[in-house]
Amino acid sequence: MTASSNPDEIVFLSAEATSAAIRAGEFTATDAVNAYLRRIDAIDGEIKSYITVSREEALGAAADADEAMRRGDAEALGGALFGVPVAVKDQFNTDGILTSNGSRAYADNVPAADATVVARLKAAGAILLGKLNLSELAMGGTADPPYGTPQNPWRREHTPGESSSGSGAALAAHLCAASVGEDTGGSGRGPASYCNAVGLRPTFTRISRHGITPMCWFMDAASPMTKTVQDCALVLGAVAGYDPLDPTTSRRPVPDYYGMLMGDPPTADGMRVGRMTELCNSPDMHADVRRATDAALETLAGLGAEVIDVSLPLTEIAGAIFVGIADTEGAGARDGLMRRAPESLDRASRTRLQSAALVPAKVQNRAMKARVLLRRQFEEAFGQVDVLVSPTAPYPAPRHDALTAPFESADDVRQRFFFRRSYTGCYPLAGMPAVSIPGGFTEDGLPIGLQLGGGPFAEATILRAAYAYQEATDWHTRRAPV
Repeated sequence: MTASSNPDEIVFLSAEATSAAIRAGEFTATDAVNAYLRRIDAIDGEIKSYITVSREEALGAAADADEAMRRGDAEALGGALFGVPVAVKDQFNTDGILTSNGSRAYADNVPAADATVVARLKAAGAILLGKLNLSELAMGGTADPPYGTPQNPWRREHTPGESSSGSGAALAAHLCAASVGEDTGGSGRGPASYCNAVGLRPTFTRISRHGITPMCWFMDAASPMTKTVQDCALVLGAVAGYDPLDPTTSRRPVPDYYGMLMGDPPTADGMRVGRMTELCNSPDMHADVRRATDAALETLAGLGAEVIDVSLPLTEIAGAIFVGIADTEGAGARDGLMRRAPESLDRASRTRLQSAALVPAKVQNRAMKARVLLRRQFEEAFGQVDVLVSPTAPYPAPRHDALTAPFESADDVRQRFFFRRSYTGCYPLAGMPAVSIPGGFTEDGLPIGLQLGGGPFAEATILRAAYAYQEATDWHTRRAPV
């Protein structure tokens, strides 16, 4: 049964296929928005991926898209995401719509303008369905989320990841065609890994951060999160590029990421792929994650890649380096709020910020020096290879209660607070891009993410490798049981 014969099937299409079908007249943008709104109404009461559903705004935008179709408006129809229903993490400002940052402290925060990312999504023809749930202030570890705890559609008692939890859950439950999360240390890639989605952290400065509530100003990054690699390329191309409202953005031209995937049949022929030994050999890694990563590297080799082992010793402690920098930066960014209204914050968030504010300057200074050394190791690695490969996370999605249990020992802190952050935190520390793609499943059916990283502004390279792997496997086609 096709989407044109059964409107409820629309929600299972990729963003790419949705836009193509609307342009072809198979269904309208209003049909697509209504299909998603019906599904949100039916199941998001349990999934809790949305904080705000902008129903009237979405239907109005869909009517405008349908009118553009009737007029044959070439400019509108040329938008890369024409008619595609999307949602964004509630960390992005939206004109006239609540931007809560997942916190009671921002319960009345209704911006008067869109973040640049949101404005560019709309300019590309996308239709905003609403704002997605997240850990408070995009930090992770919220004890009592004010808008409910997002559930992993693959297994409800397990987390969909942090802090772009709603973004990952919404994709897995097919509650939007594409989304944009935010990734400071892995907050986009982690939920993508746990939810069998695609999540990209771009090169620092590739995407404007204007209108995004900050956590750590020199590591924050908007994160395209999608159902397929092709969709990720489309969203990245739509939102990337210089923005005068964010003077840190790069003036480099934005490649046609999507077009670069659509030429010859996908292959990794001639590509040098580095197996990150420290992250792939850890004795603490889940056995199924190790098996899936080894199998993925074999698949890439079969697609023509040369796979070699690459050592980056500081990746083993990248989680500790990341926390030493990002948490102290976050405490500084929230200093006014902590002084003015600490009671408005979740107890876990408040404790984490208070603890980070007490970190000695010499500790942060050492972490900053280690960051420079880690980047140097990455630069040397990318002198040998085109792409680095590792798991996105060393284990599948944990149970909710495992995240909130009290720490029992120093080793427990290392395992739960630092260990997993090393896998994703190393790339923002280096300022380099990485993407998480569906890489397999555990024996009991939980998704496993495969991470591919590249040098500065090498998004096209890692997307090409990711696309080749995706097309050689079927992991991305599997649906969560919702």
